[in-house]
Formats: sequence, C-alpha cells, structure tokens
Amino acid sequence: MRGVIPFGRVAGIRIGASWTWLPVVALIMLTAASDGFPRSNPGLSNLSYIGMAVAAGTLYFGGLLLHELGHAIQARREGMQIDGITLWLFGGVARINGEFRSAAAELRVAAAGPAVTLVISVVCLGLGIGLPLPAQIDGVLIWVGYFSALLLVFNLVPAYPLDGGRMLHAVLWAIRRNRSAATDVSAAIGRGFGIAMIAGGLLLAVSQGEPAFGWLSLMGLFLMMAATGESQSERVREVLDGLTVADVIERDPICVLPTLTLAEFFDAVVWSQRHTTYPVFDGEQVVGMLPFRSVAAVPRTDWEHTRIGDVMVPLDQVELLDQDAPLGEAIARLAANPLQRGLVIEDGRLVGLVSVSDVARAFERRARSR
Repeated sequence: MRGVIPFGRVAGIRIGASWTWLPVVALIMLTAASDGFPRSNPGLSNLSYIGMAVAAGTLYFGGLLLHELGHAIQARREGMQIDGITLWLFGGVARINGEFRSAAAELRVAAAGPAVTLVISVVCLGLGIGLPLPAQIDGVLIWVGYFSALLLVFNLVPAYPLDGGRMLHAVLWAIRRNRSAATDVSAAIGRGFGIAMIAGGLLLAVSQGEPAFGWLSLMGLFLMMAATGESQSERVREVLDGLTVADVIERDPICVLPTLTLAEFFDAVVWSQRHTTYPVFDGEQVVGMLPFRSVAAVPRTDWEHTRIGDVMVPLDQVELLDQDAPLGEAIARLAANPLQRGLVIEDGRLVGLVSVSDVARAFERRARSR
C-alpha cells in the first residue's frame, strides 16, 4: 500500500506502519519518560526513565501487532485472505479480503484480537504486581498491562466498527438472519458513539482548558466516519449480490510485450488503442501490468531507451481474481490496490481484466433497475 513503511512478514502476513503512526509512538514514549514513569516510579535516573519508555512503547505496540495478528490468523482459518496488517494513527488494522461466510465466523474473528489483548494485560499485570522485580521492569510491565487493559475496554465498546461493535453485528446477524439489518443497527450505534465522543472531547477541552482532550474528538470523528463507511459498503454488497467477476470482466484485453520501448509502444499501440492499463505478456505468460501513468512519468527524451519491462508493475503487485468470486468481494480488493485493476488468470492463461470502473458501472445499472 502507498504511504506504508514495510516491516516484513509474520506468519506469512505483511506487516507495515503508516507514517501517521510514527509521531504517535514518539509522543507516547516522550510522555511516559517525562511524566508517566517519574510519577509511578519516583527516584530513578532520567536515563532509566528513557529506557523504560522505549521498552514500554515497544511492548505496547508489539501487543497491538499481536492483537491484529489474532484477527488475521483467525480470519485465515475461516478461509479468508489477509492483505496485511498496518499500524497507524489510532492503533492497527488487519486488512481482511473476502466476506464472512457466517455470523459465527465473524464473531470468532472479531473476538480473537481482544482475547490476545486480555492475555497480554493479565500476564503483564500479574508479573508486575505479583513478583518482586526491579523497579524498572516492574514499572514497564504494569504500564503495559494497564494501557493494554484500557485498549481492551475501549475495543469492546459495542460501536461498529470497533471489535465490540463487530461482535454485536455478528450476534444481530445470527438473531435476525439478515446481515444488512444487522449492519444498519450496528453502524447507527457506531455513529452515535462517535458523535458522543466528539461532543465529549470538545466539552472537556473547553471546560478543563486542556487541548489534549481534542484527541477524544478526533477518535470520535474517525469512529463516526468508519461506521458510515461500513454502512455504505454494506449497501454496495447488497446491490451487487448475485454478480460475479465474470459478469464485468473485460475479456481478451490488449497486451504488450515487456521488450517494447516506450516509443515503440506509443507508436504501435497507443495511437490506435488507447487504454489506461495494459497487461504485459512475454510470449508465454503474463508478467505484469503497464498503467499509462507509468509511461507518462518517463520523460519523452528517454522513451527510445526505456522498455516496458522497466516501468511495468510486476505481477506479484497485481490483484489476481477468480472469475467466479462474488463481485462485492472483488471490489474491496481492487479498491485497496493502487492500480484499481486486477487480472483473471486461469491455468496460466489470461482470461481478462477487471477495473473498479467496471464494477462501478455494474453497480449503477443494478441500482437503477431496483
């Protein structure tokens, strides 16, 4: 994903962090070193407080990562694809592709993250309180345990799309046997909770004269927008229900060779058949995609010496879709990919190309016919 710092893989799942995550890490560690630990563990050196803050911040965000891994690994057990985990401004998010097959599956995935956080909190607080440890270690463990417990409580608030809200959604889905109705109720609660957080944060900031309460309002705004987004996504899934990738696929798209120079590509292909993206075929198999913007980014003076293979998007960065997959599932994957397009390849043969705009047109046709 764009704007994400890659960290590597854990259990085969890509891990990264948004740039918005870095100032949050720095702020938490700075606050812990300058105020938190001097209050809870007085009498230690400044160097000790800095070391404790770094250790506590590392463990806490490691716990956030484990929380998201809990969601991701359980989702994979349910047969869903995991696009990766990204740490960002308000914590972390596991990017899960596909639809939950049942309310029970959604409940298991939603509960997996809080279960991990509960274990982390209990273990850290148990060790910190129950064992005679050095003050530095004791302080770090209690700090991590305490803030993990706060994270757990906040996540279990039944406001969609927090984990508690997703668990509520699963329960309502099971009771009503209607996913859309469950989403309407859960999203309404999420929006209401978000509005309450915005109002509460602003009220506290004004009455207490403390701008830090603005964070509460910011989190409320995020929650309200996320709940609205989930509701809109449900409407899209509902309209596209019954359609598959095969219904919108562009079959036999124009392919180009990776050995062509950009000048040759422009003269032989673009003038006669202008598209925004071209599959790249080396004579035996598809090896990538050529978005036209990659061509436009190269100065014209270099077109004679630059080959398509030098600027194409390699196949491992292209969304590969199954033509029998539900269209509501595919749109989420396409929207998350910078190309906004994917390929259908079966037995090494290119079947066709699918774009977000193809899905949008199908959505408009379905919506008008209702």
